[in-house]
Amino acid sequence: MTGTPLFLSRVHYPVTTLGPGRRVCIWFQGCSIRCPGCVSLDTWAPWRNGTTTDRVMSAIAPWLGEAEGVTISGGEPFDQPAALKALVTDLRACSSADILVYSGYALEALDLAAFSGLIDALIADPYRWDQPQTLALRGSDNQRLTCLTPLGEARFAPLQTRTVSDGKTLDIMFDGPNGDIFLAGIPRRGDLKRLTALLESQGHSMHTTEDTREANEP
Repeated sequence: MTGTPLFLSRVHYPVTTLGPGRRVCIWFQGCSIRCPGCVSLDTWAPWRNGTTTDRVMSAIAPWLGEAEGVTISGGEPFDQPAALKALVTDLRACSSADILVYSGYALEALDLAAFSGLIDALIADPYRWDQPQTLALRGSDNQRLTCLTPLGEARFAPLQTRTVSDGKTLDIMFDGPNGDIFLAGIPRRGDLKRLTALLESQGHSMHTTEDTREANEP
């Protein structure tokens, strides 16, 4: 099977916490930004889990007919621009689902002209541990949601200023053959520590992929 090389963390369906409706979510592997406090430290290391865009498309093909959207996150998708462009081009050709991409780069640093018509909505800017978490779909309120197509406007414009309630939700799924539990979504600050403490109080152990560096560390 051919296709553009891509380093992949995981794919899941259905995910309901990273965009409107039931979504296919694709997490790229490798991140050069590495925001302090990131909950996905396991996606930072580059050059792991090599595959191709054709293989990813084959894996998600059974879901695309019923999915309302596709969310691409990471890791950092724009660290693999050729793979990202090939993937969204393939998605656009075979699906009417909206495409949302997350990036930790500042909006102004991204070459969006190269993706014209291929990405419907973009959430950009680095996660900031010291910022509030009140806006829908964003880990911190400095992050900007930009609608890039008419479909993006229809699907995401209502979410640009929507605030989240106190009851944030996470999708819970098993990940891989070892029974690891994967949480998809945007937890509130401290949620994973509270979950760890709760499980340990009941005699269980838990390891998370949250970056726990203090704010003043590099």
